[in-house]
Amino acid sequence: MSEKMIVRLTEQAPAAHWGKVNLSFDNSGAFVHLSESETLKHVQKSARALAGQGISDVILEGDAWCTESQWAFYQGFVSPKAQDGVTFVDNSQSDLKELANLKASAVFARNVINGSAEDINPESLAEKAAEFIQSLAPEHVSYQIIKGDALLEAQWIGIHSVGRGSDRKPVLLELDYNPTGDENAPVSAALVGKGITFDSGGYSIKASEGMATMKCDMGGAATVTAGLALAINRGIDKRIKLFLCCAENLISGNAYKLGDILTYKNGTTVEILNTDAEGRLVLADGLMAASETGAPLIIDAATLTGAALMAVGQDYNALFGLDKSLVREVESFAADEFEAAWPLPLEKWHQDKCPSPYADTANSRSQKGGGFGGASNAAGFLSRFVGNEGQGWVHIDLAACFENSAGSQWSAGATTLGMRTVARTLLEKV
Repeated sequence: MSEKMIVRLTEQAPAAHWGKVNLSFDNSGAFVHLSESETLKHVQKSARALAGQGISDVILEGDAWCTESQWAFYQGFVSPKAQDGVTFVDNSQSDLKELANLKASAVFARNVINGSAEDINPESLAEKAAEFIQSLAPEHVSYQIIKGDALLEAQWIGIHSVGRGSDRKPVLLELDYNPTGDENAPVSAALVGKGITFDSGGYSIKASEGMATMKCDMGGAATVTAGLALAINRGIDKRIKLFLCCAENLISGNAYKLGDILTYKNGTTVEILNTDAEGRLVLADGLMAASETGAPLIIDAATLTGAALMAVGQDYNALFGLDKSLVREVESFAADEFEAAWPLPLEKWHQDKCPSPYADTANSRSQKGGGFGGASNAAGFLSRFVGNEGQGWVHIDLAACFENSAGSQWSAGATTLGMRTVARTLLEKV
């Protein structure tokens, strides 16, 4: 007899003695009772409740399950300590291949986001991402890792400056997925991810409670990598480039400081007013590299601002772009993938919201959190480094990709929210 608990999905209300619950039990196992509203959220919460009772292995059974309800259950059931334990059911409403593809991408993202900063450093993050994508299509993937002072030679000043205070050197991963067989094929899309493997805040040091979860600050790099992997597994056949901007933001005698002025490859000068506003500094390099490819679609993702969290909470990712029609499309793609996303304001004049008397712009404002409109101001900073006047570019501020502590729907740690949005956008737009 199997030691795994059988879990069925039912539209029937629970027996009266169970009260108003979404989860009940009998001798055969557990029943998840569908609700008329927020159906998938309630399925996920039921899975979290089961996992919270110490149940480690379940088998989903019955014809009521579909692909999305099974995935919602999996998302609620897993935790950083256990990413297996759910056996999916094969029925007419479910796509087991899609579930396997979702799980493969999610496991990668969770492993690197939840991994300690001691294990996930800039170079190892780049290597793990490259190895993961290469394992999916070895004959179609090539990459290079630019490391340490070689970044200066390539004029990637932002990544180098942010990462130079750590003994573990900053890196830029440039990965080329080209299934066309033509080395001169145009690049159809470019992905850029913030890969700060640990963020102390630098000399603008964070308090302990704000620093404790900063191993997650490479969530953007994990998300775009997982999204590319999902798109590949779903059959995308266009050339895509991936740029991961990886560094540790630490304090040392060699760390970058407030008042420093960085001169970027495109000539833009930036005064440092906050060393904890480092994500935009590394993404600037990645966005310029992406723009140099000539790709008509550029997506960047980052755990960039606390201001986005304040605006949309942890249930939504925030979307920004000067290309308004693209932003609306990405919002729709996110909804199609059952990932909530919401546009926040971005106009060309947001580029001037962080003024400096010494440089073209500062990297932030002196006020805590970057002042009013901090998320939009950060996106405005990024827009300085995107080609084609920002057309074809969307920035995802990943407010929903990490939970500091366990709740009724998620375990603590990475949620993976955002990877499906990236994959769907690639498949729909290239």
